[in-house]
Amino acid sequence: MIKIRGRLPKKLKWGVMGLGKFSETAILPALMNTRKARTVSVYSRSSARAKTIADKFSIPNHYADMEEFLKSDIEAVYVGSANVDHFNYVIAAAKAKKHILCDKPLALNSAEAEEMVRVCKENNVLLAVNYVYRFHPLIDKAKELIEKQTIGKLISITANFNINCPPDNNFRFQKKMSGGGVMRDLGTHTIDMFRFLNGEMDPVACVLDNLLYPIEVEDYATGLLHFKSGGYASFSVSSNSARAFNRIEVLGTRGSVNIENLISSRFSSAKMTILLEHEAKKAFRKRANKLHISFRSITNSFLKGTRPIVTGEDGLINMRLMEQLENYAKKI
Repeated sequence: MIKIRGRLPKKLKWGVMGLGKFSETAILPALMNTRKARTVSVYSRSSARAKTIADKFSIPNHYADMEEFLKSDIEAVYVGSANVDHFNYVIAAAKAKKHILCDKPLALNSAEAEEMVRVCKENNVLLAVNYVYRFHPLIDKAKELIEKQTIGKLISITANFNINCPPDNNFRFQKKMSGGGVMRDLGTHTIDMFRFLNGEMDPVACVLDNLLYPIEVEDYATGLLHFKSGGYASFSVSSNSARAFNRIEVLGTRGSVNIENLISSRFSSAKMTILLEHEAKKAFRKRANKLHISFRSITNSFLKGTRPIVTGEDGLINMRLMEQLENYAKKI
């Protein structure tokens, strides 16, 4: 007789709302590879799409009716729909007493985000936001070097996040569906990363422009923010560059840190280079699946009922900062 030692770990039963390309190619594979997670239901307004995805990933339940989906045997939901749907989906899931991971940005505006945070608290459910860059080990290392002042007093953090995304029928190019352009899509990640690395900030300046594509949302954004603890953060993001050196640079009075091949790269190994006063240059690489690490962390938080690393409040603060930056840009 074979004896099995211990009990199998409890698995959190997930449902996925919004079955676009990112859910299909990134979210669902990450969930499938998360030991304590099990995806049991998917929802799409298109019943055909819901069935196609359910069949592809052997998910037992698929729905085109949101109420029926939320009544199914799920404990948590991932909201990966167009930005315009985040508010209604999160509110409905919160009232159904499901923990929620919402893709970024949290909402179309800060008023919606504030209501989402309130309703989740009111219904005693946890709300997390899908800011995956906090979960990369090299970002953790950079945070440690800043906090310990290994690089001295912080002067600045700079992030470049540039891709080429020719406009099509995707919701990201429709302002009423997305709320804005490349700052809402990519800049939001850099802003959250800055806050994670060095705390709260105040906006200083911003430029939004269309440098290549004549669409109703910007294809280029750059912003400058001031850390309340001192020093500056700046980002440059675009959806119009075919080849770009995407990197993060942390500059201090005693040295600097450079991280390459982490932003916009899902599978490649990232490289960190550290330059310190009176020391030889150090460089090392780290391969890590940010999305998988984030799902593992969030699943554990939801199972234990503990505060996730990225909260709804973080999403709300991020939303307010982007609105303030956009207001600066309108004045130029």
